[in-house]
This record gives sequence, C-alpha cells and structure tokens, in this order.
Amino acid sequence: MTMLDRMRRHKNLLKWSLALVVVSFILLYIPAFVGDGTGPGLSSDVVAEVEGHEVTAGDFQRAYQGQLQAYRSAYGSNISEQLLKQLGIEQQILQQMVDERAALAEAQRLDIRVTDAEVRERILTMPAFLMNGQFMGEERYRQLLSMQRPPLSPGQFEESLRRSMTVDKLRAALTDWVTIPDGELEQEYRRRNEKVKLQLLAFRTDDFRAKVTVSDAEVSAYYDRHRDKYRVGEQRKVRYLLVDVDALKGGVNVSQRELERYYNDNVEQYSTPEQVRASHILLKTDGKDEATVRILSEKLAQEARGGADFAALARKYSEDEGSKEKGGDLDYFPRGRMVTEFDDQAFSMEPGTIGDPVKTQYGFHIIKVVDKKAATTRSLEEVKAPITEQIAYQRAGQEAARLAETLEDQINEPADLDTAARANGVTVQETGFFGRDEPILGLGAGPDVSQRAFELKEGEVTGHLQVPRGFVFLALSGKKDPYLPKLDEVKDRVREDLTRDKAGELARQRASEAKTASKGDLAAAAKLSGIELKTTDLVARDSALPEVGISATVDRAAFSLPVGAVSDPIGTDTATVIIKVLERTDPTTAEFEKAKDQLRSDLLDERRTRFFNAYMVKAKQRMDIQINREVLGRLIGV
Repeated sequence: MTMLDRMRRHKNLLKWSLALVVVSFILLYIPAFVGDGTGPGLSSDVVAEVEGHEVTAGDFQRAYQGQLQAYRSAYGSNISEQLLKQLGIEQQILQQMVDERAALAEAQRLDIRVTDAEVRERILTMPAFLMNGQFMGEERYRQLLSMQRPPLSPGQFEESLRRSMTVDKLRAALTDWVTIPDGELEQEYRRRNEKVKLQLLAFRTDDFRAKVTVSDAEVSAYYDRHRDKYRVGEQRKVRYLLVDVDALKGGVNVSQRELERYYNDNVEQYSTPEQVRASHILLKTDGKDEATVRILSEKLAQEARGGADFAALARKYSEDEGSKEKGGDLDYFPRGRMVTEFDDQAFSMEPGTIGDPVKTQYGFHIIKVVDKKAATTRSLEEVKAPITEQIAYQRAGQEAARLAETLEDQINEPADLDTAARANGVTVQETGFFGRDEPILGLGAGPDVSQRAFELKEGEVTGHLQVPRGFVFLALSGKKDPYLPKLDEVKDRVREDLTRDKAGELARQRASEAKTASKGDLAAAAKLSGIELKTTDLVARDSALPEVGISATVDRAAFSLPVGAVSDPIGTDTATVIIKVLERTDPTTAEFEKAKDQLRSDLLDERRTRFFNAYMVKAKQRMDIQINREVLGRLIGV
C-alpha cells in the first residue's frame, strides 16, 4: 500500500482532477524502469552497502538511466554514453548514492526519522501536484508519475522522497545552530556589491620576453637558488594486463531483434512531441479585482484581433517578466510545459489566431499561436547506428567484467600476467615512469589506479581495477626514489622560468618609470609607453579585467583606493598593471535591507553545507562501506 492509499483512507479532503500541470520533480535522481526486468540492470545484486543500507543494481541502473536521460535532454539524444562513462559519470552517481546511504545510516544512528505523515504532507503541498491550490488527486498523481521519462511508480517516488527528506532532516539537526550576525551579513553584501570603474594600463610580461637575454651562468645560478622547485617525487612504472572494452566491442554482433527491442523500449528518446509556438499577455489577478482584470484582458484581446501589434501590447501590458520584453514570445513548447488551461487553448488554436482570455492560477492570458509542429518519431533505420554502438558497448562491457572476474582467479603473482594474457589472446604491456598524481599513459586518468600502483610491493599484483578503457591488473616493474634532477635534465624548464621572471621584472621597471615620468597621469603614461589605456565598466570583485583576467591582487588595490587615486605598479601572473579609480558605487542601506533575507539564506546554506559535508567525511570514516566493482562493471560496461 502506497502513501496515497493510506491517505485515501484517512483524508476526505482530496478532490480528483485530470487537469495537466507542469511536473518538475526536484530529486537527486529519478528512478526508471529499464529493460524487461530480466537483465542485470534490475537485479537485486548489491553494488554498494553502507552500514546495511544497500544500493542495489536496480537502484543504480535507474539512477544512471535517469541521469543519462537528463544529459540527452540537455545535449541531444545522440550524446555518446561511452563518452559519459569515460568522464566518470557513473562514479559520480555511485558516490552520490553512497553519500546518501551514509547520511541515512547516520540519521538512523541518531534516531532521526521521517514519518508517513510527513511524507504525506510533503506530497500534498508540492507545487507539481497542486491544481488551484488543491492536491490534484490520486489518479492524476499516478498518471503524472507514469508520464515521467523514465517512468516512476508511486512507491519508488515516495521512497525516494522519504530518503531525501531524511537527509534534509539530518542536515537540519546538525547545522541549525549556524547563524550569521546582521553586521557580518551587511559587510558581505557590501563586499559583493560595491563596484568600481577603472582605467587600466597593462605592461604584459610576454611583450618583454624578446628584450630578455639569459646566459648559462644565470641559468645555473637560478637553478641553485630554486632547487626545491625542480625536485621530483617518487616515480613508478608497472606492467599491466588490460581487458579492453573497445577491443571486445569489435567482436560483438548486434541482431535485428536486439535493435528493435532497444528501440521500442526507448522510443521516447527518439520522439519529439507535438509543439506550439505562442506568445501571450499575462494580467495577474493577485491582490486585484478579478472582474476588472477580466474586462481589461477582453479589451486587449479585441484590440489584438483588430490589428494592433501583439508584441507591442505585450511589452506594455504583460506582467510576465520572463516574456514581456520579447513581445510575449514563449518559443516552442510541448504539452505539459504550461498549466492545463493554457495548454488546452494553445493546442486547440490554429497558427495566426488570437484566443479569448483564458483564466489560470496566475491570472488571465491572451494567447496568440504563431506556429505548430506535429509530433515526430525518428525511425529505427535513422537511429540504427547509435543504437548498435550502444548495445555493442554494453555487451562488450559485460563481457569485460566477466573476463576480468575470471582472470581474478588466474592471476596471483606477476608471472601470471603473461600466462593469463597468452591464454586469452591479449598482451601484457609496460608503462613508462609516472608520478603519483600523473595519468598512466595507455590507461588514462584514474586516481584509484595510480594510488594502487604506489601501494604495490615487489612480487605483488592487484586484483582487477576499473579504468576508462575497461579493467586492468597491475604489477610493479620499477621505481625511482625522490631525487633532485641534474641541471642538464631540467635546463630548458629553468631557462623558461628565468626568462619569464626577468621579463616580468622588466615589465615592472617600465611600469614604474612610466608612472614617474607621467606624474601619475595614465593617459600620458600610455602615450609615453605606446600601450593602449583601457577603461572598464563598473565592475564588482572577481570580475575579469582587460589583459589581466581575474586578479585578487588588483581587486584589493582597486577597492582600497579612493576615487581619483592611481596605484603603484601591481604584479600579476601575466602583466604589471597600474590602475586609476574613476568611479565607485556602494550599495545603499535600502538595497541591503531588500536583499538581506535572500543573502542570509544563501550564506547559511553555503556554511551549513560545508559543515555537513565535513561532518559526513568524518562519519564515513567509521562506517563499513563496501563497493562491488564486479556488479558495477556488469551494469555500466566498463
């Protein structure tokens, strides 16, 4: 029995409605049904476990597919899942789920719970489920969940909501003590909102490089003064056996039946619903006499039908701040994007027509339909190539995970790498020397792999480790202790560093000479130096400045000088600059009072989040957290 089944027994206030509304569920991830229920994506295998709180294969696959769908919605349906995996998206998702389970475990330890009544109350008040201020009813609630892409069951949604609310409750219990005094709040507001307008004269370091000469003796002396800068940390190299997903993918044959099944299961990815392009004029009713607003809306509709410029009317009368300056244009939208009454009228009208005013929860809308696009679905033939690639990659990933698990039993010492490689038709390879924080050539970025490489002892071999290309087994084949390289090994680097330093010093000298010669007149200094004087708009701290970019050093000078003052030469990473403050604006007390509540909320959220994250880092250190890489590999194919 779901939460709303219980609500139906105990609540008599629900009015059932089938009206459509916009649904934007704000969740960490949206569970989805994937496949037919027989594949690995919906199994009960455990991907991770935190103090008894499990992340099952089904949990992970639903979250992963939901995130994949979100990326495709944002960047197009043809975005490569392989690319996302190479970027480590699955690791981010798993980490989020592990963090959530850890927070749930900590909430359980502290006896923090979310009751059925609290979940019920949240559902009843979520804007996504309201129509005219009332809950839309169980039938429509279920329909909206099932309409999500991927679809969602009431039980899944309510459990996800309960988890989210539990984490919020834990966070509140741990961080509600954090406060911000008004004085500190005002100081931060002024720091963020005070602005200056500057003249800026930049002597770019690169412009002076050609004027610099560097002798071998100077390079040697510079090296002696900065030896620690060139010290090299421990380096290692490894022999490795790679189970390469791309190599396995070449041997995968995808049948027509598999293509059709994948296409039918995911057809919404290749479908574009019917869309309308419309403009509107919104007259709000909040705090107004509704009859008066209705009369005005009818008058404007009549004017528009009579030939008045609709866009001009919208810019003059519309109270929709998001569209009025665009003449009321809402661009193209599908059903469900707007509230029900708006949708019903817009999709029933023909292009070029203007409807009667329609009443919604926001007020009265005068709608002009500009264009319509029929619903379309790309055929299987059109999307056959990316689907084939996707299925082949998934199957190759599953085969790679299976093979890696098999090899795990065969590889117990470094010599076993060669035996296993010969038996399975792969090659053992060797890296060059790499540092602890450097990517391993041939394997790509993988901090876990680098860390394991630096933990290995002579004669040891790792179990299978996940890398962007598949799975890998490592054995130590050489190491270099930390050392100071001889000058000849780093001479080019030392020469470059010295050249940059000397060019920077020359830029500082020229800047100082120009300021002195011009007696602080930046226009004269610019003319004298042959450098263009730049003038900024009013800018806040952390703004990018001409020739300089973002510079905390320049900011400190700019916001400490009075109007009309000229700075001393200021060194940055790329230039030496002199600035003059032309103008300064400070926020008023009235502006601060208006923004105070929102700023307090933002700052409190930032500080409470930092504290909560730090707390959870320590809490997780005492938790038993297990990750099943084999199951994860089967699910995501790497």
